Amino acid sequence: MKLNNNSSGDIYMRNKIYTVIIIIFSIICGIITKDYILGTFTLICGLLNAYYSSIGKTYNYIFGALYCLFSAYIAYINGLYGIAIFSILIYFPLQVQGYISWLKKKDNNNEVKIRGFTIKNSIIIVSSCIVGSILLGFILTKIPGQQLAFLDSSSNVINLCGTILMNLRFKECWIVWLFNNTFDMSIWIINVIKGSPNAIMMLLVSIGYLLINIYGLIKWIKLSKINKEKI
Repeated sequence: MKLNNNSSGDIYMRNKIYTVIIIIFSIICGIITKDYILGTFTLICGLLNAYYSSIGKTYNYIFGALYCLFSAYIAYINGLYGIAIFSILIYFPLQVQGYISWLKKKDNNNEVKIRGFTIKNSIIIVSSCIVGSILLGFILTKIPGQQLAFLDSSSNVINLCGTILMNLRFKECWIVWLFNNTFDMSIWIINVIKGSPNAIMMLLVSIGYLLINIYGLIKWIKLSKINKEKI
């Protein structure tokens, strides 16, 4: 898919500039919050994963895999066992699967072809997220020390749905992730108020995801019109 009329050199340079900005921003946030190592690397990987996803770059999954490992540890020490378990057992393998899947679907510009689905698909997705969130929430309440069980479950189920849709190259993944931002940011705002470890950096990751998800949705809608790919 062709992103715009700019030369490939201009696009390459723009991506490099955005990458440097994300890294510098993350380092500054790490210094301000005194979360120098774990928080900084988590923020870098999370934002680069989201940014490269938004422009259809396959290597977004490399940063996504690293983010899964870092965020799993942070979730674990904050008593968010649902996020920790999902990150290791589900999200991490999905990063590997997504990388392989996208490699097979790249165009001449080394970017993936965008897809879209119907109203029927939307109804199925919404219903599955609601039911899945409720069921997982009840399960998490049975785990000793679990915090914010239903916010945890909703964040995981919706994020899982978005990840699957991303791997399948559906532009609607960004809409799903925007809904997930609501739950994710709520979780980390509560943990920031409680003074939980690394919570500030995770909140910054959530805010970054929100902004990039909006950008990604707009970008992928434009790209899907360019591709005119029929499902």
